Amino acid sequence: MSLDGKVAIVTGGSRGIGEAIATTFARRGAKVVVSSRKMDGLDAVAKKIVAAGGDATPIACHAGREDDIEALFAKTVERYGKVDVLVNNAAANPYFGPMMNVDWGAWDKTFDVNTKGYFMATRSLVRHLSARNAPGSIVNVASIAGMTAAIAQGVYGMTKAAVISMTKTLAVELGGTGIRINAIAPGLVETKFAGALLENESLLKAMKERAPVRRVGKPDDIAGLALFLGSDASNYVTGQVFVVDGGMLEAGIGF
Repeated sequence: MSLDGKVAIVTGGSRGIGEAIATTFARRGAKVVVSSRKMDGLDAVAKKIVAAGGDATPIACHAGREDDIEALFAKTVERYGKVDVLVNNAAANPYFGPMMNVDWGAWDKTFDVNTKGYFMATRSLVRHLSARNAPGSIVNVASIAGMTAAIAQGVYGMTKAAVISMTKTLAVELGGTGIRINAIAPGLVETKFAGALLENESLLKAMKERAPVRRVGKPDDIAGLALFLGSDASNYVTGQVFVVDGGMLEAGIGF
């Protein structure tokens, strides 16, 4: 599963799952652009990748703004000449609680980043690859919250369900172009993003006890599958949703 010669953009790359994917991609030969809304964490991630012998460039980008996304692709092409792989990982989840109480500001922010942002970045890559008449791979980081009831995270779950639907439809529409698109649906993973769940000790204890593997996930648990989907090893795979949750869904554990 080599990424030699490939250029990848990883959104939400300043920490957590995005950082793990970017680091793994670079270790397997990709030139990686790590992106998130602020430069603070990006510089540190890029420096660690370069110190380990990889090639990484940090570029700040608000994943919910089309102008930012277009600039991200333009800067990547200026730096590396092309883009081959896109990992849509940037996400927002500003509201935790009953769906009936969500305000429209939190609703709009969640959909703008998690759904519209994924689509805008995907469209930018498709246009770029089509102009080059080149194949490529898109990996959407969804969630099991989009596949089951997402208690206290209903709006977030809706956006991830939309990402899954988008992945399947675009896989059919783009199949003849050589552009593949797949999704990863993680369960609970130890990240700052999942802090609202991880900090609830009673809930966390109950989930661990019921989970078949008796633990929650780590960012590196997701990175290996992203590597497979981004590489040529998965050339015959498109439109699929891969659950990586330690068996939580099978055990009836959702969000």
